[in-house]
Amino acid sequence: MKFISVIGSGTMGNGIAHVFAQHGYQVSLIDISTIQLEKALATISKNMDRQVSKGSLTEADKDAALARITPFTELSDGVKQADLIVEAATENMSLKLDIFRQLDQLAPSSAILASNTSSISITKIAAVTKRPTQVIGMHFMNPVPVMKLVEVIRGYATSDEVTEIIMDLSRNLSKEPVEVNDYPGFVANRILMPMINEAIYTLFEGVAGVSEIDTVMKLGMAHPMGPLQLADFIGLDVCLSILKVLHDGFGNPKYAPCPLLVNMVEAGFKGVKSGEGFYQYSPGSKELVVSPRFSK
Repeated sequence: MKFISVIGSGTMGNGIAHVFAQHGYQVSLIDISTIQLEKALATISKNMDRQVSKGSLTEADKDAALARITPFTELSDGVKQADLIVEAATENMSLKLDIFRQLDQLAPSSAILASNTSSISITKIAAVTKRPTQVIGMHFMNPVPVMKLVEVIRGYATSDEVTEIIMDLSRNLSKEPVEVNDYPGFVANRILMPMINEAIYTLFEGVAGVSEIDTVMKLGMAHPMGPLQLADFIGLDVCLSILKVLHDGFGNPKYAPCPLLVNMVEAGFKGVKSGEGFYQYSPGSKELVVSPRFSK
């Protein structure tokens, strides 16, 4: 396997492209926006500079890795010689299904089609293609260059051969792959999102404030980041989307999103990406400031 196509150049997409290029693969990075592609390449370069400064990457290795990434705005051009395609578009069911219908027509018949989805059914995605045995989930964690885990999700029809190829490939990226079956939220988000949702309910019901809730989880449970700060980091809109998938998929009220989360997303307060969620974020500042909306 030599040629990798990554669809979507946002936070996850550029991180996935970064890791593949760093490990010697030729990467086609695909996005409809030229401006977004330019931002992605700048982000990858900046993140590699950080690796160089820490001594985990040489300047020559950085230059070689960047040279392996080619940006494309046309899907057909970006996937025509792909051995593996990793879709990392927005967590939206209809968008992903549309992308996979196109990929099935445009990609080489031998290509494996993977999704970086954090909760959407791989089986449902595979069903819109004529190659369901070659469709699989590769759920990388954010930030991709740092986090070791890859959830490898088997759809109902995913073959043993394709699963083993992706498990081995993940190890080649210096990742730790974990094979899981295709049920709503897989493992990571099936456990994580109810915890985040319960933290939001704890705030919503006035049990404690933002920093108090996060402090309890950091000091009491040894979490590196509190659940409300983590929700901001993930994106409150993404958290809401995953909870809806869980709620719809299981039909269990325990997965119902907290009304506070729903209101915040509808109002445009999505966390780090929008500048405010449970905390306020200022460019260049690492200080954690609770949003005035939740200050006592």
